[in-house]
Amino acid sequence: MTSVDGLREQVAAAPPQTSGQQARTPRSRWALRLIVRRLLILPPSLFILVTLSFGLIELIPGNPAVAIAGSGATHAEVQRISTQLGLDRPLAERYLDYLGDTVRGDLGKSYFSGQSVATELRHRMPATLELIVLGLALASGIGLGLGTLMAYRARGFAARLSNWLTSVLQSAPDFLLGLLLIYLVFFKLGWVPSPVGQLGLADESVAPKTGFMLVDTLLAGRAGLFASHVQHLVLPVVTLGLVYGAFMARLTESLLSKALRAPQVEFARACGLRERDVLRYAVLDVRGALLTYVAILFGTLIGGASILDRLFSWQGAGAWALDGILKLDAPVIQGFILAAGALTILAYLACDVASTLLDPRVRDDR
Repeated sequence: MTSVDGLREQVAAAPPQTSGQQARTPRSRWALRLIVRRLLILPPSLFILVTLSFGLIELIPGNPAVAIAGSGATHAEVQRISTQLGLDRPLAERYLDYLGDTVRGDLGKSYFSGQSVATELRHRMPATLELIVLGLALASGIGLGLGTLMAYRARGFAARLSNWLTSVLQSAPDFLLGLLLIYLVFFKLGWVPSPVGQLGLADESVAPKTGFMLVDTLLAGRAGLFASHVQHLVLPVVTLGLVYGAFMARLTESLLSKALRAPQVEFARACGLRERDVLRYAVLDVRGALLTYVAILFGTLIGGASILDRLFSWQGAGAWALDGILKLDAPVIQGFILAAGALTILAYLACDVASTLLDPRVRDDR
C-alpha cells in the first residue's frame, strides 16, 4: 500500500468533526483570551515609554532656553525663558506634571511655533504612516518573490541575478537610492512629477478628514488630486520598497531554504504532492517569522523615515521631529517619541496575536 493510500485511510477513519459553531466556539474563546492578555501589557508598556521619553530629554546636552533666546542673549534673558517654560522647577515635579498631562492627552506646545504637539502629530503622522505602510507592502512583495526564487532555484541564473541585486540594494543607503531615483526617474526620464510633497505646487489640497491623502481625495471626489498624489507617492514608496525588500528577500531565502529541506516537506514530496503545493506549505511554515520581521521594519521606519521625509518634502512627522531635535524643542521630541513608541508597541502586539492565531505551534494556554 502506498503512502498516499495510507493517508487516505487515516483520514477516512478519523472521527467526524463537531458542528461548525461547536468547533469554532472554543477557538473563539481562546482567541479572545489571547487578545485580552496581550492588551493587559499595554498600560505598563506605555508607562515605561512615557518615563523613558521624559528621561531621554533630560539627558540631551544643551539648554532649550539658550536655543530660544539666541547666542547673544544675556544670562538674565535665558533665566527668564527658563522660568516661563518651567525648566527651573525640580525634576520630580516636572515629571509628575508631564505624566499627568500625557494621560490627559496634552503633549504640550512647541517652544518655537507655539503649536500643540498633539495637533501636529494628528496632522503629520497619517502622511508618514501612509508612506510606511505602502512601502512595506511593496517591500514584502519584492522580498517574498525574490527570496522564494533564490531559495527554490538556488543555482539558476535568475536566482544568481536576484542575489546580486539584493546585495547591491542592501549596501545602498535609502537616501542615496532616493537621490538616484529622483535623478533618473524624474530628472532624466520625466516619468513622475517633481518630489515637492504629497501634491504638486499648483494642486489645491482638500480638507483633511482622515489625514490620509489617498482616502481624503477619494472622499472629496477629487480624482485628479488622487491621481496626482499617487504619482507623488511613486518615488518614496519605490525607494522604501527596494531597500527594505532586499532585506526581506534575504530573510525569506534563509527561512525558506531551511523549510524546503525540512522532513515534512520531504514527506510531502514523497506523497506525490505537486511542487507548487510543496512550496506553498513551505511558505506557510515561515509566515510567522516573516510577519514578525515586517513588524520590526514597521517600528524601524516609524523612527527612521525622517531623512526620506525631508528628501521628498513629504511634510510628515519624521521631518517635523528632526527639526525639533535640531532646535532642542523638547515637547516636539517627546511627542514624537511617544507616538512612534506607541505605534511600535501596537504593531508588535498585533503581530504577536496574528502569529499566534495563524501558527498553531506557538499557541499556549497560559
